[in-house]
Amino acid sequence: MKHYPPRSPQPRTPTITIPPFHAVPLRHRADGWTPVRQAEFIGHLAAMRSVAAAARAVSMARETAYRLRERPGAKGFAAAWDVALARRHSPAGRARLDAALDAARAALKADRKVTIPQLEWRVETGIWQVMLRRGRYVGVVRKPDESALLALISRTNRAEAAL
Repeated sequence: MKHYPPRSPQPRTPTITIPPFHAVPLRHRADGWTPVRQAEFIGHLAAMRSVAAAARAVSMARETAYRLRERPGAKGFAAAWDVALARRHSPAGRARLDAALDAARAALKADRKVTIPQLEWRVETGIWQVMLRRGRYVGVVRKPDESALLALISRTNRAEAAL
């Protein structure tokens, strides 16, 4: 019977938790930045820490990723991007991480000036959560955005009552 020595305790690396985010509203194209591709990009970005490698992993170009980040309605995507690249080891990196997490929380809250097409997009695409295990990207989960649905119902009810 073989006896193996006990494993030496290895230092655990702090796990990264990417905040949930809304996909950037875009026109539907099979070869474009679909909501799934956006979430997968953030997952690969957190695992690889390279924009070019993450874009290559989802069959997109690095330049289009930067353009996507600058589009209107990309606050949550940009905040998730910042969290994926944040370094926790220095005080400046920790401050950037905290700012990115605050921006992600603010992006998830419903804006008072959101339009009906924006609400419809949020209801259709939902909220995307990137799943990481031990620093490796394992997948994405789409959750329904119930607050956007309730806001959309409220707006349509008000529009009908005004008629």
